[in-house]
Amino acid sequence: MNDEIKPPLTTTTSIWPAAAVLILAVVMLFVFMAINMISDQGVTTTSTTIPVVVGGLGTDATSTVLENCHQSANPPSDIVRALIVPLSTHSTGPTVLPNEGAGDFDCYRPLVTQANASTLLAYYAAHLEALGWNLFSTGASNGSPQSLFQKGGSDGFYWIVGITVNSSTKSSSNWTYRIYQNSETI
Repeated sequence: MNDEIKPPLTTTTSIWPAAAVLILAVVMLFVFMAINMISDQGVTTTSTTIPVVVGGLGTDATSTVLENCHQSANPPSDIVRALIVPLSTHSTGPTVLPNEGAGDFDCYRPLVTQANASTLLAYYAAHLEALGWNLFSTGASNGSPQSLFQKGGSDGFYWIVGITVNSSTKSSSNWTYRIYQNSETI
């Protein structure tokens, strides 16, 4: 057996099929980024004033019970409009800022209003929804009447307003107003 000596076979593998997949992926990424930038509408802000709801509780436009919840740049101007209270509302305790400026903004204050719980919650449902807030939860885990509203702020965060009725009679409600910055971005 005398076979002729031949050099070993060479196989060349092209990198172009793998490169084509990578190039296609990059092109698709740029196409979808361009589509996103063209169609992005950003955060829409509403420029409404305090709404007037006929037949409900009136808003106390001169009340200062929530002024300590307005720190420098927190909440942003489009969220500050939610710092409203109905007529005949008074504080029953100090304003509490749990984080004192460290971390996410959080502020609450115990209040009393000359209205029953359902009238108070209806006031906030009507007024905050007119200001662009969405009611996303009702009723606290402990059974207390509660409404939670959410809105995207111009600062890029979601903001939550919580109205929790602690006790109520036919003509009066002890409740807590709370506003805080959700740690999730829009």
